[in-house]
Amino acid sequence: MYAIVEIAGHQFKVEKDQRVFVNRLQTEEGKKVSFDNVLLVGDGDKVTVGAPAIDGAQVGAKVLKHLKGDKVIVFKKKRRKGYRVKNGHRQSLTEIVIESIAASGAKKAAPKKETKKAEPKAEAKVTAPKVEAAPKKAAPKKATGKADDLKKIEGIGPKIASTLVEAGIATFADLAKAKPAKISEIIAGVRGNHVTDTWPAQAKLAADGKWDELKKWQDELDGGKA
Repeated sequence: MYAIVEIAGHQFKVEKDQRVFVNRLQTEEGKKVSFDNVLLVGDGDKVTVGAPAIDGAQVGAKVLKHLKGDKVIVFKKKRRKGYRVKNGHRQSLTEIVIESIAASGAKKAAPKKETKKAEPKAEAKVTAPKVEAAPKKAAPKKATGKADDLKKIEGIGPKIASTLVEAGIATFADLAKAKPAKISEIIAGVRGNHVTDTWPAQAKLAADGKWDELKKWQDELDGGKA
């Protein structure tokens, strides 16, 4: 028996006991996970096709480990402009093993229902005294100092760098003072799985000018994790 199932935004053809590398899942290593968006199930000559998904079908799997893919070098150059940019990227992946394929009978997790608050009954209008509007809170000031090239930190690309600058983190010193949880909150809107654990420590080395030490450490990093 085999199935075509959507996992983390990609479609895979899977069979029982098959190991698959998918985009990083939030499930912890050793935990079991199930996928309900099954598009097709084949069992010998019998093939069931969903429209688009098969109702009641489910693929069960177990998370083996989280890892990073091979580094991909992205090099951009503009002729006669003196423009050259070199960036590296390692995709965050999760290795899973397929444990079961159910063509029907699986129960999908019911979505949480939103509880509507009862609207208050209309009461007689009472003219209340005018209250002066509270002064608007000033927007957080952006960093005014000279910005550093935050893309030199392993795991930070152009989109994340611009997002951090807009949030007031424009230099290596600013990033070194920030906590990983706060950084993750700031870049929550940037697509992808980002591991921010070592960014402040990397930024501290960059701020101190310890580039050789930083380069050596980055070569040993696995997607931001030591």
